Amino acid sequence: MSTTGERSTRTVYEQVQDSPEFADLRSRLRRFVFPMSAAFLVWYLAYVLLASYARDFMAIKLLGNINVGLVIGLLQFVSTFAITTLYVNYANKHLDPAAARLRERIEGTAR
Repeated sequence: MSTTGERSTRTVYEQVQDSPEFADLRSRLRRFVFPMSAAFLVWYLAYVLLASYARDFMAIKLLGNINVGLVIGLLQFVSTFAITTLYVNYANKHLDPAAARLRERIEGTAR
């Protein structure tokens, strides 16, 4: 079967999904999400392992009743907010403009 006949039976969404622009957008997303997810999981696992196996280290008092374990636990929340902020900035700069172009292409073709 010819590619011309194949293209005419495919939806605009299938055509966009196979486009280099969509592949680039997906690649940009993955370049951020996978490494950031891996880094956060390693950070979280380190906290769990320290809490389980390095109790003496985690119990070191830093200031009054505040110990290393509490500080590292609170830093888990800080890192979550930091990752969210990084993602929003990355998406605004690298993902959203490309997604908007693809959306315009889809909406223009679908009419």
